[in-house]
Amino acid sequence: MEITITGSGTSQGVPVIGCDCEVCKSSNPKDNRLRSSIHIYYKNQSIVIDTGPDFRQQMINNNVSTLDAILFTHEHKDHVAGLDDVRPFNFIQNKPIEIYCNNQVFTALKREFHYIFDPKFQYPGIPKINRNEISKERFLINKKIEIEPIEVLHHKLPVLGYRIDNFAYITDAKTIDENEKNKLKNLDLLILNALRLKKHLSHFNLEEAVELIQELQPKKAVLTHISHFMGLHSEIEKTLPENISLGYDNQKIILN
Repeated sequence: MEITITGSGTSQGVPVIGCDCEVCKSSNPKDNRLRSSIHIYYKNQSIVIDTGPDFRQQMINNNVSTLDAILFTHEHKDHVAGLDDVRPFNFIQNKPIEIYCNNQVFTALKREFHYIFDPKFQYPGIPKINRNEISKERFLINKKIEIEPIEVLHHKLPVLGYRIDNFAYITDAKTIDENEKNKLKNLDLLILNALRLKKHLSHFNLEEAVELIQELQPKKAVLTHISHFMGLHSEIEKTLPENISLGYDNQKIILN
């Protein structure tokens, strides 16, 4: 399994418009963060989790030329706003893109991208989407890859993380029920959100993320959905336990 962190930033990205803090002005490319998303290549399937507003650039940056499925975690704009940019994949592959989301997310997609789903607006140039309804039960992508959803809470908003074999991706979490935590045991890799140093209403901060990782004990953990308030990548890395690191854009991780 090859996992690429196509974006490791929070909703505003880093640098933030108009900000002159040391992180936003940093010359280290690891301090530049597009909105959170990952690409997975596994069993000859090309999968993206979330199509935020930087989706187009993320696909170009990582030379992604085919796309078999999109999984959505939740409906916030920094996770869905780039859906229109699936069109090149439609043209290349000559077929709709399979998307997997719950009813909560699909309701938002129909509102935000009404022209995709409303028969009155159908014309050849619009994105072609085939929606697959999911809930909290395990499901298969294209009859090839089993996915286990993990429900977390983003303040009061339910968000889905996903487990594929011994890898799991959790973003925008603040609390996780014990039953859902049990789905995150015996992982080779956990990618988990950690927004900043100070506590936040709807996201883990760094301390909370590290505590959860130490409780779950994956072999390796990578942090994502990071804001400029986290601090410089190079400085925060020095403070982390050996098996935990800050993610960065275009980082590739290979799991055997």
